[in-house]
Amino acid sequence: MKQKRTINLLFISIVGVLLVLAGFGSINKSKALNLPQTSLSPTLDVALSVTQTMHAIYSATETARPTSTIIPPTATLPPPIATALVIPDEAYIKGFVGHRQFYSIGCETSVAVDLAAFYGVTITEYDFQMSLPKSDNPDLGFVGDVNGPWGQIPPYAYGVHAAPVVDTLKEFGLPAEGGKDYTFEDIKAQLAQSNPVIVWVIGHMEYSEPVEYVDKQGVISIVAPYEHVVVLTGYNGDTVRYNNNGRYADVQIETFLNSWGVLGNMAVYLDYSG
Repeated sequence: MKQKRTINLLFISIVGVLLVLAGFGSINKSKALNLPQTSLSPTLDVALSVTQTMHAIYSATETARPTSTIIPPTATLPPPIATALVIPDEAYIKGFVGHRQFYSIGCETSVAVDLAAFYGVTITEYDFQMSLPKSDNPDLGFVGDVNGPWGQIPPYAYGVHAAPVVDTLKEFGLPAEGGKDYTFEDIKAQLAQSNPVIVWVIGHMEYSEPVEYVDKQGVISIVAPYEHVVVLTGYNGDTVRYNNNGRYADVQIETFLNSWGVLGNMAVYLDYSG
């Protein structure tokens, strides 16, 4: 812009000079009518010189004009493709520590605080048990007295199912996931990522006939005598490993699936991947 302004000022100055020269030329022309023809040649030379100068200024002005630069579009990189989890043939989690439950039928509370402790979060059994909702339907809250006898079904002292445990873990700030209808492949996927999994079984990996229980609101819940929970920590091609009240054991996969399926394949785990 500064260069263009300088050229314009030069152009105006030259035009001014031309106008002065033209004035002098008119005066001299009237005095020189009787002079020989050759005396006019300097005026023609000045005109030619001015014409050449004007052409040079115009060319310089054209050269000084900015030109547009075409910027090629930037290529957009495709989003990264998520890598599918490859489930190994076997996986075992190290470092999980369980303990014997404090309350008579407080196994759900016991394993919940053990699961939290595995991820470095301390919760007391009392605090967790008191935080669980209460209900006559185990899908909605804890049923009965936590110090009641084991082996009964609602409306008597029974325990609690997966959903209320998930909600209570979330109240303590933990990224809990869980519910019903999980598959064994789902369980293996979590264990392969070093996530222990709480599962609902019957007794000591036994079978019991499921019972349809209707609560006070007319809602049906599937229950079974000797409902219990343990924590899975590993598997191979034949067995699964679990922790029950602080003790480890291995059981055949078929036996586990038979017991786990009674209450609808319930599971709870913590998901820190998100």
